[in-house]
Amino acid sequence: MNLEMIEAGWFSLLPPLIAITLALLTKEVYSSLFLGILTGMFVYCLGTGGNVLQAITYVFDMIAAKIGENGYMIIFLVLLGSLVVVVSRSGGSNAYGEWAGKRIKNKTSAKLTTALLGLLIFVDDGFNCLTVGTVMRPVTDKCKVSREKLAYLLDATAAPICIIAPISSWAVAVASEVEEAGGLNAFIRTIPYNLYAILTIAMVFFLSVTDLDFGPMKKAEESMRPKESMRPEENIRPKESMQPKENIRSKENIRSEAREAVAAKKGRVPDLAVPILTLIVCSILGMAYVGGYFEGQSFAEAIGENPTAGLTLGTFAALLTAMALYIPRRLMSLREFMDGVVDGIKTMIPALLILILAWALGGVCREMIGTGLFVSNFVTKADLSLSLLPAVVFTVAAFLSFSMGTAWGTFGILLPIVSMICVGAEGADVLIPSLGATLAGSVFGDHCSPISDTTILASTGAQCEHLKHVETQLPYAVLVAAVCFAGYLVAGFVRNPWITIAASVLLLFLVFAVLLYLEKKSGRAAGK
Repeated sequence: MNLEMIEAGWFSLLPPLIAITLALLTKEVYSSLFLGILTGMFVYCLGTGGNVLQAITYVFDMIAAKIGENGYMIIFLVLLGSLVVVVSRSGGSNAYGEWAGKRIKNKTSAKLTTALLGLLIFVDDGFNCLTVGTVMRPVTDKCKVSREKLAYLLDATAAPICIIAPISSWAVAVASEVEEAGGLNAFIRTIPYNLYAILTIAMVFFLSVTDLDFGPMKKAEESMRPKESMRPEENIRPKESMQPKENIRSKENIRSEAREAVAAKKGRVPDLAVPILTLIVCSILGMAYVGGYFEGQSFAEAIGENPTAGLTLGTFAALLTAMALYIPRRLMSLREFMDGVVDGIKTMIPALLILILAWALGGVCREMIGTGLFVSNFVTKADLSLSLLPAVVFTVAAFLSFSMGTAWGTFGILLPIVSMICVGAEGADVLIPSLGATLAGSVFGDHCSPISDTTILASTGAQCEHLKHVETQLPYAVLVAAVCFAGYLVAGFVRNPWITIAASVLLLFLVFAVLLYLEKKSGRAAGK
């Protein structure tokens, strides 16, 4: 769309607020997102003298534009969905589940393994969520880890590790926005100040080791525990609550499961491991190739040039590898393989629908009614002490990212503005802490926003109902964000990264100690 952006003022906040509020109240994502987009177009048309019909036309123009802009992402997701289904039907997932089940025998080890895998795949957050979810879902199911907890583990180790890894698509995107402040070197200096990423990863391991849960997540985890009054076969959580409503089984799925049961007897661990390793290796090589690494570009710049194109090549290579593994050994026929490809595409349709609508909503906010510019200008005009800037910037970035559902869009808007605010000798000392706070707030909002693509992909990777994932992880994310806010108050006055980290980690562990005490106290009270 080539329409000129308008300044809609406070009205620019309406679309994201309406979409998020309706989604949380109605538990229905599709209509909520669509109404948010429609509201944004009405605001735009009121500002430009348009009419209702024009606003509706703009809605579909924006959706079509976002499908075109994100074509590689859509292809990558449908190919990955296909890969997941054919690998599952080969018996590879089942064989891996049996193999891992002999070694991973309790919830703690299952959760720790999931977290470690999440930290190892740091190149791209969406790739992280879907790959780790595919590999670990059979294991966490067997160890009675709820799908909600699995989705949290995926989400809490995806963007947080990508935003502090110097070699990732995120690092290159950030470096390109802060060229005047030092580019990649400036990004590396922000890592100790990225408190949300650091503290979220620390919280993941703490929760995994202590088995502590609170809020809606505690109910989700308790629902997985065996009930003494039930027969053994009733101790399994109903499938409907473990999978998204959108993925309720059809007759075709039942038939495919029967074929999968037959293949499971022949499948081996390499039938899962080889395609997944091919996926990882070829995706990295694909990103390097697309970005021009073999033509002289640096590796870091190459993988950030067009990561989704590289991921698409890697997924296609993994799918071809699976075909070469399965068909000659008669794990499945060519027709059954292609049926799996088509069924895999079908499983991704609900997630794709949410993603496309979320992209369109973000497009309305950023490109047409200036939501991001309004919020950033509001901060710029406010007469604030530079010592308070990191904490304020963290709050603004969090709100903006949560509203728009995009970390990249948020730090793309705010990083240049923060750099401009800190120009001069007076603001030089607070520049890096403020840039780190911008990135941290962007990741926090992206982490817990119901319209974020990472949140959507985490629930997809875990096969958890999307809004249940949002509801259960929100208290955890908010707790870490509150500690981060206190940490950025320290950073603004002390301006030393190690003192800031030490103070923030200490505060987080004090909160953990209080939560553990309250948990034990409630347990003793229940025992009486």
